[in-house]
Amino acid sequence: MSPGATRADPEGPLPPIIAAMGEPAGGPLLEVRNLTVRYGKAIRALDDVDLTVAEGTATTVLGANGAGKTTLLRAITGLLGFHDGAVAGGSIALRGERIDGADPARIVRSGIAQVMEGRRVLGDLTIEENLLVGATTAPRRADLRARIAASYEMFPVLGDRRGDQAGLLSGGQQQMLAMARALMTEPTLLILDEPSLGLAPLIAEQIRDSIIALRDAGTTVLLVEQNAAMALSIADEAVVLRNGRVALAGPAAELAGNSSVHDMYLGTS
Repeated sequence: MSPGATRADPEGPLPPIIAAMGEPAGGPLLEVRNLTVRYGKAIRALDDVDLTVAEGTATTVLGANGAGKTTLLRAITGLLGFHDGAVAGGSIALRGERIDGADPARIVRSGIAQVMEGRRVLGDLTIEENLLVGATTAPRRADLRARIAASYEMFPVLGDRRGDQAGLLSGGQQQMLAMARALMTEPTLLILDEPSLGLAPLIAEQIRDSIIALRDAGTTVLLVEQNAAMALSIADEAVVLRNGRVALAGPAAELAGNSSVHDMYLGTS
């Protein structure tokens, strides 16, 4: 399925989405084709899912709890096996190279960095030590200090508290640190899983602005986010999952402006 195209839901009719008004910024970076995932021998969590993330753009995946968003990210990052899951069909490719079934460490080295739900910073280490840990898989080691300085420029509060233990930071500051740590690897694709979860509205807005700045600077972003309004304001393209299947896919601006989509999938009016 090409970026900007809509896709019918096999479970029933869906409101129309207007086609994309422009071409994506770059060619396909991540391509998920006909992906089917099972947990154990019986539970089918994803069924024939397609997803394309164009280079230099932001794509968001939306859906209710249990729709398959986390499973999709686990498949992309190679973490399904830790949850008794496996790819049962289809393929995942990064710049044309198959990564489905690859070791998670190899996937990280290929250029994918994920900020997982719940931040998961190393609480006993300082902010700067967390950033140095994030750089252990970076392809270049010569300019670590420059990358740390860039992190502090993006998130000044981290620079102000660089010697503090990460566990003493607020939730919003930990989210900033988790993002900065992931960026230390100079990722080809940055995956963000629920970055605004549990944050005060003002802090969530700061995180949103940071993601937009990264996208505008050329970082390719794949975003899973329960805050649909925030996600659609960031993304170029959007995919809505329902019961493990693609219910809708198209330009984020068109989904954001469609009241039927809000009522059916996003729970807002």
